[in-house]
Amino acid sequence: MKITPVFFIILGSLLCCNGYSQNSKVLTVDKTVEKYAFVNVTKTYERIAEKGYKSIDLFQKLGNAFYSDLNMPKAAKWYGELFAMTTDLDAIYYDQYAKSLFAIGENEKANTIVAKLNNKLSSK
Repeated sequence: MKITPVFFIILGSLLCCNGYSQNSKVLTVDKTVEKYAFVNVTKTYERIAEKGYKSIDLFQKLGNAFYSDLNMPKAAKWYGELFAMTTDLDAIYYDQYAKSLFAIGENEKANTIVAKLNNKLSSK
């Protein structure tokens, strides 16, 4: 099989076009990102909650966010607010609330939550 010079010309032109298009997309994305402001959602949720708005979903998100960031005092605070509203929650919330309480030294309260979790799991 004989490869003609036309094949190499076509292949070279395709590679050049592809290379230029990738660079322009990167530059376009960089310029676009500079136009937008980034919002810290956790701080926004926290301000909303501190102004008095209460919802199960809000407290779940706040507790999970601070738990993920290993900010256990705030995680315990928001999980406490969550448990004050309802105890009809998934087992993961009991577990994370208990762990955050253990982390800040509130062992008796954490043991109470663990006992509630065990009762919840054994009743299923």
